Amino acid sequence: MKYARKALSALLTLAVTAAIILFLTFPAHYAESVKNGISLWAVSVLPATLPFLFLTAVFTNLGIFRKISGAIARPAGKLFRVSGEGGCAALLSAISGYPVGARTVLDLAQAGRISEEEKFRVACLSTTTGPAFLVGAVGCGMFRSAAIGWILYISHLAGVYAVCFFLRFRAKPQVSAAPRRTAGKTDLAEILMNSVLSVLCVGAAIAVFYAFGQMLADAGAFLSLPSTAESLLRGMLEMTTGCACFSREPTALNLSLCCFLVTFGGLCVLVQQLAFLSRAGVKAAPFIAVKLLQGAVSAAICFPLALAVV
Repeated sequence: MKYARKALSALLTLAVTAAIILFLTFPAHYAESVKNGISLWAVSVLPATLPFLFLTAVFTNLGIFRKISGAIARPAGKLFRVSGEGGCAALLSAISGYPVGARTVLDLAQAGRISEEEKFRVACLSTTTGPAFLVGAVGCGMFRSAAIGWILYISHLAGVYAVCFFLRFRAKPQVSAAPRRTAGKTDLAEILMNSVLSVLCVGAAIAVFYAFGQMLADAGAFLSLPSTAESLLRGMLEMTTGCACFSREPTALNLSLCCFLVTFGGLCVLVQQLAFLSRAGVKAAPFIAVKLLQGAVSAAICFPLALAVV
């Protein structure tokens, strides 16, 4: 383990140093890549993400959130060993998508409304994408099929929830301490400011990883690779790009690998999520390990379903 950490640290140092050298050597070229990433964020991500971040933050401070939490507390506790508010965060994530779930976990953790003991399970449960992205953007937009989008979405959620079901067996038999329930204070100006800062963080991650992808392409990292391997490698860096590549050849294998990418998230989405979750006290290494497992399970579920439509 010690040598693995040293090797990982050395590899990261090498990659960062190479990126700095490339950026200093070709500043105009990579500044253009960053600008393209910002354009992608401004056109495709910002219009949908900012309203959801703001509205879900307001929603968690309303009385109806506690009513829904109370209604789903029993099934959430039985299935995943999380509180009703943790289950409600997962519901919001499944509807809204990245990175709303991670931000909701941070809000609930900072308010003391989920316990320390359940925090990691809530984070793993609440980091999902939504139907607007998978059915709308990926299914209809990339694969030209709503049916494919729904297969991806169902497989994605099934993989996430299946792994989280087994995580419950690592939980303590009883919740260690009841979450502290604070009186909901809806300061709209503060919520709006936090939402804007959150969406700027998302935009920065997209722009930076967009430039990294261009650097890898310029360095020849994708040359001579089979199309499936190239799509997977690009998606491990930025999942949307990987999904677009897989959509060029919609086979059952490519659909299942696309589902893996969406569930794992790729480095870009992981950075977005961990920007919130690390502030909530969620450790990066076990979280990434769970996301990899969820991605693998989602892909396995997706493959037989995809055979019916391709």
